[in-house]
Amino acid sequence: MSFVSHVECTICGHRHDAKRVLSVCERCGQMLAVRYDLERVKASVTKDVLRARPPGMYRFRELTHLGLRHLWGKDEGQNPTGSFKARGLGMAITKARGLGARGFVIPSAGNAGGAAAVYAARCGLPCAVIVPRGTPPAAIAEAAIGGATVFTIEGSIATAGKVVAKVAPQIGWFDLSTLKEPYRLEGKKTMGLELAEQLGWTMPDILLYPTGGGTGLVGIPKGYEELRAMGWLAGALPRVVAVQAEGCAPIVKAFREGAEVTTPWDNPTTHAAGLRVPSPFAGRQMLKILRETRGDAIAVGEGAIQDAQRLLGRLEGIWTSPEGAALVAALTEMKERGAVAADARVVLVLTGAGIKYEPPPLPPAVDLAGADEEIVAAVRRALGV
Repeated sequence: MSFVSHVECTICGHRHDAKRVLSVCERCGQMLAVRYDLERVKASVTKDVLRARPPGMYRFRELTHLGLRHLWGKDEGQNPTGSFKARGLGMAITKARGLGARGFVIPSAGNAGGAAAVYAARCGLPCAVIVPRGTPPAAIAEAAIGGATVFTIEGSIATAGKVVAKVAPQIGWFDLSTLKEPYRLEGKKTMGLELAEQLGWTMPDILLYPTGGGTGLVGIPKGYEELRAMGWLAGALPRVVAVQAEGCAPIVKAFREGAEVTTPWDNPTTHAAGLRVPSPFAGRQMLKILRETRGDAIAVGEGAIQDAQRLLGRLEGIWTSPEGAALVAALTEMKERGAVAADARVVLVLTGAGIKYEPPPLPPAVDLAGADEEIVAAVRRALGV
């Protein structure tokens, strides 16, 4: 529902059709302003209703040009260190320090290493990060800038994890591998707690989650279950959909085969570094959640991920990570095969900021030089107008 009545010139007052593409007043060339049917707005929303909505500019949707939506993206790229990893590592490191940890060792495919480095530095303890070669350079730089010692190794995050398991007990530092301790899960669980509050103490119908190690996929339902036990939430858990890359999809394979556990994925390949997890430790737990919630597991291709990344940027102004973009590609597939009802309430967990990754293939910038006429001609050629 839109409450826009018309677009009006701020100088001459000429009214323009709000359904037309406009820039300035067609009569006098001055600035335009959107006008609303304020009586309808007043009848449709109250201060109390507004107060109960989640933060962000779309809480004022009656006074913007956008209509209502049933699709939300939880943008975890706004966290410290630019991803959801800040939640889990902040919680795990805080608790481990309190229990006497003297240092930390962590395998990482990207964002976890940077988050571990800065939180370890904040609590005054050393940190070692072991990443596969080919990890995004920004992730390696972030860990190093945060004060960690970074090691690279041939192989996948599973290879790095094996090294961590050998090294950590030898040097007396704490192993921060995914779900190898209980408190990282508690940090990721807060995504579920926030979602419940932000959606007015309700749960979505469908929750799509980019699945590598899967801590959040396990943690969000844990948060929901605890809120249900407290009486703060009611009803069934959302249908949880695990989204992976076609080049590394152990959860999808096990789900399709009806298996209770995953088997290691040979030669994992995807530019979405966080999805390049060939043997997730919590595979059994994730598969159980998918089946108990009548969920699904979907693998998407590299091209579809890149197309979705560009689409989300152009539609919503969000440069999300390729892992988050994979959800948009998966949702498109679900819609095409009729797996999402038109009125379903859907949440995409956009786990990190795209700026930390190599961008998808893009056309080169057009250089402008010469006289004004030459510049205008170059612009017209590039735009095809």
